[in-house]
Amino acid sequence: MATVTAPAPRPALPGILRHRAAHKLLLLALAAAILVPLANAHWSSGSWPHALTVDLSGPLGRANDWIIDNRDSSPLFLYFFGYISNAVVLSVRAVYLVLLAAGWAGVTAFGALVAWRVAGVRLAIGTGVAFLVCGLLGMWVPTMQTLALMVVAVLTSVVVGALLGLAGGLSERTDRALRPVLDTMQVLPAFAYLLPVVLVFGIGVPAAVLATVVYAAPPMARLTALGLRNADPEVLEAVESLGATGRQRLLTARLPLARKQLLLGLNQTIMMALSMAVIASVIGAGGLGDRVYQALASVDVGAALAAGIPIVLLAVVLDRVTAAAGEQTDASAAEPGSNLRPWLYALGATVAVAVVARLAGALDWPSGWTLGIAEPVNRVVDWMTAHLYSGVPYLGGTADWAGHFTTWVLDPVRDGLQWLPWWSVLLIVAALAWVIGTWRTALTAVLAMAAIGVLGVWKPSLDTLSQVLAAVAVTLVLGFATGIAAARSDRFERALRPVLDVCQTMPQFVYLIPVVALFGVGRAPAVAAAVVYALPAVVRITAQGLRQVDPAALESARSLGATSAQQLRQIQLPLARPALLLAVNQGVVLVLAVVIIGGLVGGGALGYDAVFGLAQGDLATGLVAGAAIVCLGLMLDRVTQPTERRTKKGA
Repeated sequence: MATVTAPAPRPALPGILRHRAAHKLLLLALAAAILVPLANAHWSSGSWPHALTVDLSGPLGRANDWIIDNRDSSPLFLYFFGYISNAVVLSVRAVYLVLLAAGWAGVTAFGALVAWRVAGVRLAIGTGVAFLVCGLLGMWVPTMQTLALMVVAVLTSVVVGALLGLAGGLSERTDRALRPVLDTMQVLPAFAYLLPVVLVFGIGVPAAVLATVVYAAPPMARLTALGLRNADPEVLEAVESLGATGRQRLLTARLPLARKQLLLGLNQTIMMALSMAVIASVIGAGGLGDRVYQALASVDVGAALAAGIPIVLLAVVLDRVTAAAGEQTDASAAEPGSNLRPWLYALGATVAVAVVARLAGALDWPSGWTLGIAEPVNRVVDWMTAHLYSGVPYLGGTADWAGHFTTWVLDPVRDGLQWLPWWSVLLIVAALAWVIGTWRTALTAVLAMAAIGVLGVWKPSLDTLSQVLAAVAVTLVLGFATGIAAARSDRFERALRPVLDVCQTMPQFVYLIPVVALFGVGRAPAVAAAVVYALPAVVRITAQGLRQVDPAALESARSLGATSAQQLRQIQLPLARPALLLAVNQGVVLVLAVVIIGGLVGGGALGYDAVFGLAQGDLATGLVAGAAIVCLGLMLDRVTQPTERRTKKGA
């Protein structure tokens, strides 16, 4: 009987070669083996070749001159931008006059009553105290100026962001088209787009409001689109089965289901608008930002803090009120008539308080009810400078720490990036982006990085990139560790929340003076300020992502005897991966924004070019630096945000 011999099995591939990422790396290695010798033969030096650069100084200079020459005569400025400018001025002035007419007692009463209606007595008392502290610091009038500007800027940002988010949430094609626009709006440093805004609208409130809208609208747009896309499909199918039209489905199902995301978008828009208060003061916004900017110009940390505290208090109050509104459920809402009645009572009480204050002649904050904190704060700063800058026994001092960080981290990273041939940098970017995404992701990242070279700012961009990488690394290490601790302990999270509020809402300029006092001038203080500013967002997103992990998965792991560390490592972190990646993305964006402001304290590179362009009215230098920063942000976004490969159903 003949025996049939089975064919010998083919040798199995090593485990690592079965992964899609390994296949991509092999293809890249093959392409590199062919292209690298050719690139090295033609461009052996590491710097970007001059032949591949484009000089934009001429066209941008001519555009600058045309705007200046035609701003007072062109119909575009007279009948379009002029009407926009007048509408902004009238809106801000109307809100400011209402606040002045209400007086300090009326504004405080209204804020406390709104907080009581939304969140209860505790927040109402905190809101009232916050407004009273603004007056005690002698900042009541600047606070009202900033509040009027923020009301108009936030409302405009919410309307613009909601419309963009609505378009993106209802159409995937529109969402893909809007994504780079929102990336540009959020990543482009304020100093880069302040100059064109000032050229068009001039120095004053309109330019400040519109610059704030550009910066604060993207979070509302992103979260609106996210809420609409993540609406419960079963609810939408049920509404559609009842014969509802597309408009009815939007109004009765999608928007109510996205309520929490919409309120979170409002919350983040308020935070980002307030963070622009100081930067907007550079172009004539006035208010608290102008007080901070003037104090920092004279290196008066106490005066800067006295004006910065009301900004933080406004942000904390608005954060708590909007967060409390987001936690309210539709089930707890009463009938429309009874739901409106408390608001009418609050408005009536406010009017009554304002009338009494006017009859008593007490609309303005009493001049004798002020408390000066500038001198005590300046004495503390002087002590810190004298004892911590270089006087710590055995440890050296903060100046030595900054020097070591620059020598051991920043310099090697910068020199290493600038030593690499430009084509090898593009190859590394392509490899990273393709491994975690698709070929489109890699192509976008490579084109963004190549655009930096074409603009002629290759070396300064790598210098900025080295600062961003160092700051992001420190931010993620501290942020993930703190976020995990906050997610695992309610008590720690409650204690940490006010600290995060202060760090996130304190104007970026305020960070620079104490940072310079402790660390000196250079790239290290710019990195330190960026870490302090970006850390709260990373901590919040990490903690929220870990807390939202499915409790059933954790209960199943506990029933199998998993320890707390095993639950974290094997369940929570993998399931919270989207939130962790979002934390990385937001950390990159916020670090990049503050590292650029670090150009004011010796950070150099693109930050210095952006600040110099605004200070000198040099549109070419400022916009080229801003465009390079956008390209850096776009590249880092694509490298840090995986793109899932879409497959057809049934494939």
